[in-house]
Amino acid sequence: MTVTNETRVILTKADLIQQFITCGVAEGQTIFVHTSLKSLGFVVGGAETLIRSLLEIVGEEGTLMMPSQTWKNLDPSTGVHWEEPVEWWPIIREHWPAYDKEITPAISMGIVAEMFRSWPGAYRSDHPARSIAAVGKHAEYITSEHDLSNIFGINSPVDKLYTLDGYVLLIGVGYDKNTSLHLAETRAHFATKRFTDESSAIMVDGKRQWVTYSTQAVDDEDFIRLGSVYDTENNIVVHKVGNADVRFMKQRPLIDWTVQWMERNRV
Repeated sequence: MTVTNETRVILTKADLIQQFITCGVAEGQTIFVHTSLKSLGFVVGGAETLIRSLLEIVGEEGTLMMPSQTWKNLDPSTGVHWEEPVEWWPIIREHWPAYDKEITPAISMGIVAEMFRSWPGAYRSDHPARSIAAVGKHAEYITSEHDLSNIFGINSPVDKLYTLDGYVLLIGVGYDKNTSLHLAETRAHFATKRFTDESSAIMVDGKRQWVTYSTQAVDDEDFIRLGSVYDTENNIVVHKVGNADVRFMKQRPLIDWTVQWMERNRV
């Protein structure tokens, strides 16, 4: 008899499909997916199997979207190149590659998001630091016209998900990874809201340029706290898929509730 201390479960595509359906994922839905692949256990086929399972459930009438952010393409002074000496910052500003949505990797978004951004039929938004990738019926609409200064506000990908009355799927991650909450930040009125200048390398008329743009500063420090309150007040069920805690929820009521929470709690 073989003795093992293995605590992970092993999951096939069929297992994932069955368990995500139990969570409420269904045909025709538009879903913003945030995931930690390793949290699930051992997925046979890894990121590819996870993506295929979700696409199979939502079908041709459904849409998946994932973050494909490239936040290293920001000014070093913002802290994104914290491991590099200050003396190198001018060189980074001058030579960091311009964003190319076909090539630029999804930095630190995980192996699933990195594979998803180049999935056959995928669309990716044009924002050089905060792009979103999508596959499915509404993918082109979701990713189009992602304005430099309007990262998470009106007509941004997260706002379009709200318009479509879509869903958020958190696989093995918490509310601190829930990008949709930044939409609530843009809608809520609170005294500490501020704006900042950011800079990124982009292509302008076929030439690389270091472009500065003004945008609302984001703050996710209270996302875990507000998420805990949201779970309690709205009876959010924490499902299990493999070894992972999974939350599946409508985005619109989450945003409406969060706007009110921020207006009460952010001062």
